[in-house]
Amino acid sequence: MTEATISTRPKKASSSLHGLQTKEQITGYLFVLPAFIVILIFGLFPIGYSFYMSLFNWRVTKGSFVGDKNYLLIFGSWTNLLITVLGLLLIAGAFWLWSNAFKSLNKGQQIAKLVAALVLIVGGVIFVTGWGQMYDSGNKDFLNSLIITLYYALGTVPAEVILGMILAFMLYQDIIGKEVFRMVYFLPYVTPSVTSAVVFQIIFSLRETSIANNVIGFFGISPQKWRFEPKPLLNLLGADLSGFLAGPSLALVSIMLYGIWSFVGYNTVIFLAGLGNIPKETYEAAEIDGASKFDMFRSITMPLLSPTTFYLTLIGFIGTFKAFNHIYVLRTPSAGDSVITTSLLIFDNFYKANQYSVATAQAIVLFLVILGLTLAQNKLMGERVFYG
Repeated sequence: MTEATISTRPKKASSSLHGLQTKEQITGYLFVLPAFIVILIFGLFPIGYSFYMSLFNWRVTKGSFVGDKNYLLIFGSWTNLLITVLGLLLIAGAFWLWSNAFKSLNKGQQIAKLVAALVLIVGGVIFVTGWGQMYDSGNKDFLNSLIITLYYALGTVPAEVILGMILAFMLYQDIIGKEVFRMVYFLPYVTPSVTSAVVFQIIFSLRETSIANNVIGFFGISPQKWRFEPKPLLNLLGADLSGFLAGPSLALVSIMLYGIWSFVGYNTVIFLAGLGNIPKETYEAAEIDGASKFDMFRSITMPLLSPTTFYLTLIGFIGTFKAFNHIYVLRTPSAGDSVITTSLLIFDNFYKANQYSVATAQAIVLFLVILGLTLAQNKLMGERVFYG
């Protein structure tokens, strides 16, 4: 055997290995290709085309190029947006500084927390200033719809997650008929939202004989207008507040109750799946040590369910910012703008006012808001998730 023959063998082996790797890569890309095409057509392309439409004066048909005019209608000026974003960044930086800076130094922690508090105050002042300027010179309807959407998210997601966890923990115990209860709690989620929302229209009617008014009548509370009441709930309870601190209207609270009712069952089922992954030996050991049911729920169930809680909270906030069907059915003209969430406002601008470019610009902004909130939640909550 010659030296030339020996020297060519490694080259042939290397070439064969390279060809095999290339074949495997091509096979992998072919498996991924169908999903990529679906995401491209139904996900990325609509977003890109919406941005394209927002750059024109588009009413039914494509008009003249207007650039960032439709976005300036929302913010008033880019300076207002930059000030607002700067305030948010300072607030996020304050939270990071509070929890992460100088962890290894006791004195450093106190200094970091003091600096974080100062940064938080400065960030809050800058954010309020920027938001106020946007509200004065921008699109008040759109900015107000963001506030309404935030009310709806904060009023529904925490309640859905907490109630879902409690119900799941109860149904996970050895109780009679727990399969029936699981089915009953899950029914609202699989029931068509338009159909169940019509039922809630009847329940929260403004008539004195409506089901909701009969229920509160047992507690000596006078009949309410419910879905037709634009006044903030806190003011109806005797407070005298205005602006953001006044909170959601009674009409929006009525819609929140529907949202909680319809999604608690879904959260319960997901939490039940999470409970099934917790080793029973953990509960048995805690019971031997004398732990009560409440102690086990607080110290075992809640920490080990944190990945599930994180997931449900994340998709819950995303879902509330996109919620549409039941809000569209339950809203009333009497409630005014107090129940107009961002998704409803975009729908009205697109289909009723035929302001396609304005609606698409607002949709892009809503998309960025959801993306920002998702990233913030992932950063703030993801670090606190316990994976065992």
